[in-house]
Amino acid sequence: MKKWSKEYLDDILVRLAHHSSALEGNTITLAETISIILHNQVSSNRSLDLREVYEIKNHEQAFRYVLEALKNNEPPQLHTVKEIHFLLMDRLQYDRGQFKSVENAIVGADFMTASVQETPMLMQQWVDNLNYRLDTATDSKEKLSIIAEAHIAFERIHPFADGNGRTGRIVMNYSLMQHDFEPLIINSQDKASYLRLLSEQDVVHFTQFIEKMLAEEQERLCRFQNKENQQIPPETTE
Repeated sequence: MKKWSKEYLDDILVRLAHHSSALEGNTITLAETISIILHNQVSSNRSLDLREVYEIKNHEQAFRYVLEALKNNEPPQLHTVKEIHFLLMDRLQYDRGQFKSVENAIVGADFMTASVQETPMLMQQWVDNLNYRLDTATDSKEKLSIIAEAHIAFERIHPFADGNGRTGRIVMNYSLMQHDFEPLIINSQDKASYLRLLSEQDVVHFTQFIEKMLAEEQERLCRFQNKENQQIPPETTE
């Protein structure tokens, strides 16, 4: 994993929390997300739904967990996925961190998600396949395609009762950052394209979708690095 400044990581966290939640219908604005995440304050300008506040705030502990795990270069395992879900669904779901115990479905989808009985086996296969393919990949283009395909597969399994989208996007970022890519923020304005690519299982175009966003993220990162390079470091004392 690359090393980034605290300011850039805060920027990633705020945008990830806002856009990933907005993709699921959360109405909290980016400005309100900044207040919640960075200042631990809820806007007094309007009444906010407490559940939506938790959805935003929980991204902080899930993202911090990912950063700590990546310090040890740990590949994602079943317990990693479950812990991310556990943290994301804090104060939101009774069975957080546990695979679904009742059948679920995706609104408007033309396919059935995995059954309760087959989910544990499919998820173990999903983790093993992802790690094996990434370990044997020969270049970054191949790795991106593998990660894109894995995200599509994760969302089709839909392993948890709720929170699959948010969990899947953080798990995807786990793999991206572990393999030295910048984090991926899927803008809520791109929701229609994102959902269409998932529904059509279009790995090729989803990979291109990711590449475009990562290129934009690299430009954003450069701006933070330029700012940091212009700052005078604090003086040290003997």
